[in-house]
Amino acid sequence: MTMYATVDSPLGELLLVGEEAPGAAGIALVSLSLPGQKGAAVVQDGWVRAPSAFAEVAGQLREYFEGRRTRFELAYAQGRGTEFQRRVWEAVEAVPYGETVSYGQIAERVGASGAGVRAVGTAIGRNPLLVVRPCHRVIGADGALRGYAGGLERKERLLELEGVLQRTERPLELEGALPCTERPLGLDAGLVAR
Repeated sequence: MTMYATVDSPLGELLLVGEEAPGAAGIALVSLSLPGQKGAAVVQDGWVRAPSAFAEVAGQLREYFEGRRTRFELAYAQGRGTEFQRRVWEAVEAVPYGETVSYGQIAERVGASGAGVRAVGTAIGRNPLLVVRPCHRVIGADGALRGYAGGLERKERLLELEGVLQRTERPLELEGALPCTERPLGLDAGLVAR
C-alpha cells in the first residue's frame, strides 16, 4: 500500500511517499519531493494519506533544518531505479554533511569517469529522495552550482544550511511592501506530517 503525507519546510511543502516496510515498524520512503520539482511525485488515486506513518521522517527533517541532524537514518524502498542509478545514489549518500564533490568525482567512484559524467548527472537528476539523499552536495568541477531538480536556489539554501556556502542576504520582493531580508532556514514551529 502506498501512503503519503505533506510536511511544511523552509523549502516549501514537501510531499513524502512511502510503502509499508515489511518486517519493520514504520514506512520505507519511496519519494521526497519539493514543490515545482522536475519529476516530482504526484498523489495518485488509491494512495492513503497517513501522516502518522511519516512522524519519524518529519522529525528527522525538522532536526536537519534546525541544524541538529547531519545524517538521515531512514528506511528507503528497495528496487527503485536502475542498477547504475542505485550505484550513483549510494555514492551520493556517502558524501558527508558540510562537504561537496563534483559530478566527475562521483563518476570516478562508480567507475564511470570520462564520458560517464553525463550519465552520472542524469542519474543524480532522477534521485527520488531530495534532501535526505543529498544530491545537493554534488557540484560542478569548477565549484559552480549545477542542476538540482528542486531548483538551484534551493540547492544553494541547503548548502548554506550545511555551512558549505556563506549565507547571502537576498531581498524578498513582495508587491507593495518595503524590501526586507530573508530569514535563515530555521523553523519557528515544529515540522509535522499532515
